[in-house]
Amino acid sequence: MPRFELAAVTEADFEELLALRVAVMRESLERIGRFDAARARERFRSSFEAHATWRILVDGAFAGCVALKDEGDALRVDHFYLVAAAQGHGLGSAVLTHLVAQAQAVGKPLRVAALVQSDANRFYQRHGFVPVSKSEWDIDYVHAPAALERM
Repeated sequence: MPRFELAAVTEADFEELLALRVAVMRESLERIGRFDAARARERFRSSFEAHATWRILVDGAFAGCVALKDEGDALRVDHFYLVAAAQGHGLGSAVLTHLVAQAQAVGKPLRVAALVQSDANRFYQRHGFVPVSKSEWDIDYVHAPAALERM
C-alpha cells in the first residue's frame, strides 16, 4: 500500500479543497444532471470542518483530503477526494484502511455516503461497506466493527 501522511487543515485551506472537490465530483454530478458550481460551494461550506479534515500527502506533495467526523454513535468519512494523478494506485484504499482502523479502535461503526452512479460506490463496497439506505441522490453505507456486528 502507498505510504501517506495526514496533515492538519486550516480554514485558509477552504478554497484549495473546494477546487479539489469540484474537480473530483464534477463528472459524477454532471452524469446525474446535478452539477452547479454555486451549489457545490454552498454544500462544501456548510459541512466543512477544518478541525476534522486532513490533507493527504504523499512524499510531502498534496494528494487529496479527507474528513473524519465523530457523530457520537459512529464516525463518518466525509470529503474524501484524491487528485487525479493519485487515483488508481491504491492510495484511496490505504487511507480508507487507516480510517476503518481508527473506527475499530474506538469501537464505532464507520459511515460514508456516495453519490448514486458514482465510481465511489464500488470502491466502498470493495472495502466492506454495506449500503443501509438510498435517497434520490446518495447511497449511505456503514462499515461496522466486528465486535458490533456480533451484537
